[in-house]
Amino acid sequence: MAERRRFKKRTCRYCEKKVTFIDYKDIELIKHSLSERYKIMPRRLTGNCKKHQEMVEEAIKRARHAALVPYIVDRKRVIPNPFEELKPIYK
Repeated sequence: MAERRRFKKRTCRYCEKKVTFIDYKDIELIKHSLSERYKIMPRRLTGNCKKHQEMVEEAIKRARHAALVPYIVDRKRVIPNPFEELKPIYK
């Protein structure tokens, strides 16, 4: 029988920064919760707490609706760093 791997407990980066609200226009803040194909990464991979994961999901969905983040990326169009294409609108 194979041994289970034990991973270290990740801490929520939003709790460390004491973030109270995650804005959908702040792409730099939410890009850590997106995969290379712009899928929302789960809590067990990002280490977010439940409260902040829900805020991140809502912000990503709003950013998709506002066309700041694409919904999907083709398999043929996958690039190493997809956030190079995104230009910060608000600074």
